[in-house]
Amino acid sequence: MHNRLKISQHKHSGRLRPHEYTSYVPLFFLLLIVGAVLAAFSIPALASGSPPPQSGSVGLTGTMPGTPPSVAAHISSPTNGQHFSTTPVTVSGTCSPGVLVEVYKNDIFAGSSFCDKSGAFSLQVDLLIGQNTLVARVYNALNQVGPDSNSVSVFYDAVPPVTSALSALDFSSSQLLLNTNAVYRGTFPGQALNVPISIIGGTPPFAVNVQWGDSGNSVIPRGDNLAFNATHTYKTAGTYEVTIQATDSQQRVAFLTVAAVVNGQPPVAAASTNAPKTSVNKLLVLWPLYAIITTLVVSFWMGEQREKHMLNAASATHSAI
Repeated sequence: MHNRLKISQHKHSGRLRPHEYTSYVPLFFLLLIVGAVLAAFSIPALASGSPPPQSGSVGLTGTMPGTPPSVAAHISSPTNGQHFSTTPVTVSGTCSPGVLVEVYKNDIFAGSSFCDKSGAFSLQVDLLIGQNTLVARVYNALNQVGPDSNSVSVFYDAVPPVTSALSALDFSSSQLLLNTNAVYRGTFPGQALNVPISIIGGTPPFAVNVQWGDSGNSVIPRGDNLAFNATHTYKTAGTYEVTIQATDSQQRVAFLTVAAVVNGQPPVAAASTNAPKTSVNKLLVLWPLYAIITTLVVSFWMGEQREKHMLNAASATHSAI
C-alpha cells in the first residue's frame, strides 16, 4: 500500500508511453470513508439541534391525543352495604397498571392514587355522614377518562360522644370535609407544586397538616373556610402520595389523599442546547473543506486522464512513422 500511494516520477526512454503519477483508487476510497464518517456525525447532530425557524415561518409543537382507557377499575373493598362508625376508610381494588384512579363519594371527589405494577390501587377516603355511593374512575397520562367502576354503597354511622345524648346530634352542620381540584398535579424537580385546598364545614380555627410523601411536612393554620394553596418543592422525580388532614376547634377531623407527579428533567439544560449548535458549526466548516479536497482530487485525475490520452495519441503517431 505504501508503494501504491508513493508519488513517483517515471524515467523516460525514447519510446513515448502513458504514465500516471499517483494511484487514485486508494485516494477515492479514502475520500469515500471520510464522507461516510462525516455523514454519520451530521445526521444525529442535525436531528438533535434543529435550526431555528426562519423569518416568516411558524414552528408548532403539540401532543397527539391517544386512546382513552378502555378497562374500568373494580372496587373490591369495602363491600356493598357495609357500615362504618369511624372515618377514613380504605378503598381498594383492581385496575390497569399505570393509570390514575380517582374515587368519588356521592359524585364528590374523595381522593386519587396511581395503579401499581401489580394492577391494584388503595387509598384512604373520608366518608360523608350517612350513605356514600363510591365510584372509581381511571385516567391516562393525557387526563383522558375511562369507564366508571362498579358502584358500592356504604354507610357512615356517626357515633355521638359518650357524654352526649343521642338527641344532641346535628348531622346538618357538624361534619368537617376537605376538597381539592389538584388531581394528577404535575411539576418538575426544583419547581414549586401548588395544591389548592378547600375546607368545608367545621368550626374555625383550623389546623391543616400536609404530608407530601417525600418526608416533607407542612402545618398550615387557618382562621376561616376560604380556599388556599399548599406549596411544596420536590427534589427528585417520581410519583408521590400527598396526605392532607384538617382539624377544627371542635376536634373534628377531615382527611384527603391525592396523587402528585414530579416529571423527569434533563440534568443540564444548557449543555443539551449548546452542544448541538457547536456540532453543527463544526460541520459547517468540515463539509466545505471536504468538498474542496474532493474537487482537487477529481481535477488532478481528469488532468492525468487527459495527459494519458494525449500521450497515447502521440505514441500511436510515432509508431506509424
